Amino acid sequence: MCDALWAGRPVIYKYLRRYWQAGRTKNALLPTFDKCGGRGKRRHPRTGTPESAAKLGRPSARAVSSGQPLGIRVTPEIERQFERGIKRFYETRAERSLKDAYQLTLEAFFHDGYTLVNGTPVPVLPPAEALPSFWQFRYWYGNHRDARREERASRGERSYNLTGRELLGDSTQMASGPGAVYQIDATVGDIYLVSSLDRNRIIGRPVIYVCIDVFSRLITGVAVTLEGPSWLGAMLALDNVIEDKVAFCAAYGIEITDEMWPCHHLPEAILADRGEFEGYDADHLVGALGISVHNTPPYRADWKGIVERHFRIANDKFIRFLPGAVTRPRARGEVDYRLDAVLTLDEFRQLLIHHVLNYNAHHYLSEYRKDEFMIADAVERYPLDLWHWGIRNCSGHLRTLPREVVRLNLLPRKQAAITPHGIRFERELYYTCELALREGWFTRAGRRGMMKVEVAYDPRSVDSIYLSLEGGRRLEPCHLTAASAKTFRGRDWHEVVDFTALEAQAKDAARTRLIRSEAHAHALQKQIVDEAMEKTKAALVATGRQSKSARTQGISANRAHERQSERERDAWRLGAQEAARRSPAPPDTGDEDEGYVPALSKLSRIRELRDKEWNKQ
Repeated sequence: MCDALWAGRPVIYKYLRRYWQAGRTKNALLPTFDKCGGRGKRRHPRTGTPESAAKLGRPSARAVSSGQPLGIRVTPEIERQFERGIKRFYETRAERSLKDAYQLTLEAFFHDGYTLVNGTPVPVLPPAEALPSFWQFRYWYGNHRDARREERASRGERSYNLTGRELLGDSTQMASGPGAVYQIDATVGDIYLVSSLDRNRIIGRPVIYVCIDVFSRLITGVAVTLEGPSWLGAMLALDNVIEDKVAFCAAYGIEITDEMWPCHHLPEAILADRGEFEGYDADHLVGALGISVHNTPPYRADWKGIVERHFRIANDKFIRFLPGAVTRPRARGEVDYRLDAVLTLDEFRQLLIHHVLNYNAHHYLSEYRKDEFMIADAVERYPLDLWHWGIRNCSGHLRTLPREVVRLNLLPRKQAAITPHGIRFERELYYTCELALREGWFTRAGRRGMMKVEVAYDPRSVDSIYLSLEGGRRLEPCHLTAASAKTFRGRDWHEVVDFTALEAQAKDAARTRLIRSEAHAHALQKQIVDEAMEKTKAALVATGRQSKSARTQGISANRAHERQSERERDAWRLGAQEAARRSPAPPDTGDEDEGYVPALSKLSRIRELRDKEWNKQ
């Protein structure tokens, strides 16, 4: 009590207040150890004293037993070396432990030079007491750690953006109603199929295209093909988007009503990756159909996570339970799952349609964020219910166009040439159409030369191409000419391309034969001309010099004489060799055979008289 009175009235009041505030318990007078130490505050040791260089914190057992201060104090310069070591050795793709990073930091920034060991420079480290400890290194890193930077450095920017970043947004915010934005993507199905022509033949895994409405998560179009992820597959999926789903399901023996799959409209925008929708073919969606095309950055599939997630849903719901499905990598000695394949393309399409109908009507979207108006109307989190609610309350996005017009603008485009032989496409194919014949395109090309025209073509058939007229609102079909149809009708584009490439190679390979044959012909020509010149020159010298006018006179008579000589020499004497073989040879009398000279015919005599009269004139 005397000590308390000596402490003074303020101290007594402080203890009494603590005692009463804590419920009048004697433990209230214990020291407040929880407020000791300055948790979270950086210590600033005193300088200028002998203890200023000593290590802070509790001394180690070895330091206590030896009675000497061990370890060093972490200064700002050491902290800078720690930071350099963390960036170089820990926050990297090497996935080192913090202990390994500490050791490499000591070797890189705290050595006292190098020594050669078997010709290799080895860093010389001071004693452990003169180096920062691992606990100091870990304590500093714990206080300065940037989890986001560490994740980016260790996993890489691509992996972090895909699976490690924070998820603060909502894809539904991209769309203001049904048809505002569709997401489209393709994947290789985890199932092996068999041929419809011969079920003993396995044809591999199909490519599945899915198109989903962002606002309602309703599947608006699907396509199952054997074409690799390409514009052709995307073209088929977009064609299914605008197709009447009642007729589409009926083609596979499935009867539905329009309310069960009500989407057959064009969207305002399409969100895809940088594959099929980045090229020239997608430009026509913008120009002719008024659809905006947005492509995600490279390696950012999470920007279209709705359609990406559905592939996993489809695989988990029904694909993995089908015969021939790929469930996991095949272990050694395990039965080959490819041999279990029994489904054809059409049968798999039927199963996919049933899955889509079930998903649209009964898949509960537990993580879908409803707005205040949906909550007020008690809208259920099913894609079909959200679609119908959006049609009633957020209309204005759905558009329809004739299917032929949409298909025309989905087909890939290339340049063709108008020639006198027809519209030339892919070097070897020639087409004609009523418009070209009516307007005289081919006649005009014969006078003015070739002209260019843009055509649309279906990669699955070479029989027809199409002219896009009126800004893509009308088409003019062009068919193979008779000459091209004889060779290429019913062929595939790949066959024509291969044939054209082989022809080009053959033409290039023929260059050697061509130049050699021309060189041989030129040599023979020069030899014959040189010999003829020598003989003619010798004949002129033998007959004496003649004037130019003398040489040019009598050309008609000379021509007639030469013609008569040609006739006598080259006349056909049929049966002469057979008669000579059958008749005995005449006896040799030793006299020279003068030969038979036929009498001049009346026609030859008339020609001679005519030539003499002309010469006189």
